[in-house]
Amino acid sequence: MGQQSLIYSFVARGTIVLAEYTEFTGNFNSIASQCLQKLPSSNNKFAYNCDGHTFNYLVEDGYTYCVVAVESVGRQIPIAFLERVKEDFRKRYGGKAATAVDNSLTCEFGSKLKEHMQYRVDHLIEISKLTKVKAQVSEVKGAMMENIEKVLCACNVILIHS
Repeated sequence: MGQQSLIYSFVARGTIVLAEYTEFTGNFNSIASQCLQKLPSSNNKFAYNCDGHTFNYLVEDGYTYCVVAVESVGRQIPIAFLERVKEDFRKRYGGKAATAVDNSLTCEFGSKLKEHMQYRVDHLIEISKLTKVKAQVSEVKGAMMENIEKVLCACNVILIHS
């Protein structure tokens, strides 16, 4: 897989792992499963650090998407990976995943998890550029909001003095 930055991934419904993939041996899958048992069920993103790895989770609509990554990768790549996996999983399974049993989708979707891992590793520069553009957009948005507030304040001053 080229650079070994993404190590293990799974998709779960509640606490039931439906599909998983890894090329490595280690205890990361048991740690990831233990964390899964303790995650809040609310829609959110979570990350935990352990032994030089990050355990990244995206929880949405009763499903949890997880990827274990080398800590030096940061947060952008794992989150981009999880978003991509979520979209693919929803398109493929929709409501069918609601009745799937433990690891029943691993044979079918495990290879897709592998493909998504490879894609993210192969497109690191693309993710960096996208993050940079998002930061610039946020900066411009902040400046615009500040300018709008100044204009509104100026209008209030004019109205009060009239």
